[in-house]
Amino acid sequence: MPQTDLLPRRIVSLQPSATVMLKTLGALDRLVACTKYCVDVCPEVVGQAIVADSWTAQSAQILAAQPDLVIASVPYQLEAVAEILKTGVPFLGLAPHSLGDVYKDLAMIARLVGEEQRGTDAIAQMQQQIETVRAKTVSLQKRKVYCEEWGKPMIHSQQWVAELVEVAGGTFVGKPGAHSDPKTIAAVDPDVIIAAWCGAGDRVPLAKVVEQRDWSGLRAVKNNRVYCLPDEFLNTPAPTLIEGLHALAGAIHPEAFPSHPRVKQL
Repeated sequence: MPQTDLLPRRIVSLQPSATVMLKTLGALDRLVACTKYCVDVCPEVVGQAIVADSWTAQSAQILAAQPDLVIASVPYQLEAVAEILKTGVPFLGLAPHSLGDVYKDLAMIARLVGEEQRGTDAIAQMQQQIETVRAKTVSLQKRKVYCEEWGKPMIHSQQWVAELVEVAGGTFVGKPGAHSDPKTIAAVDPDVIIAAWCGAGDRVPLAKVVEQRDWSGLRAVKNNRVYCLPDEFLNTPAPTLIEGLHALAGAIHPEAFPSHPRVKQL
């Protein structure tokens, strides 16, 4: 058992994924400051002190919260990391790429806050839900899925999203995290197009995107298979991703899965 007097009691979270993990672990009572994006994903922290995120962190804001641990995650700017280090407060910097990394990060935070069993249970629940969806899609036809995390420039979603797309019965188009362009995607002619833009919530203007990129002739557009998923479903590498998996499954294989109520369709 960890010595309780050594566990962090005042935590500043600079990324929604860390805040969601603290919630999952029953440790939100230790959160003393977080970002405005954390509030969007985790309404339970409304009224909490607000600080800049991992991209724009400010040492004065962090110190004002008097934390004994700062948790941040990608994306970073060098200047922001320097601001965090300037505080002298112990700093956990996360940089997940895959689902496996997400599990490791959750387990690490669980150990830090003395909630290892909750962490183990949460990881097992995530893996169980993933395998349940995989079992339903293994015999279904694979559909080509273009999944986008930003529109200008066009950027493919991250590796953990590519893994979820495969679980949901799709074939991820392109290289995770890489830039692309309208002609490249048009040449692939995906069956499904999914936009989940960082920081945009569920407000991606799908009709405008299709028009500006001259995509009206694509298979996905003709078949009304263009979707907007809420940002946090795919861009918050935490247990939130399971909600994203169910949303992906409903978009990729609507004949086998229900549509998610928060998914918007062109």
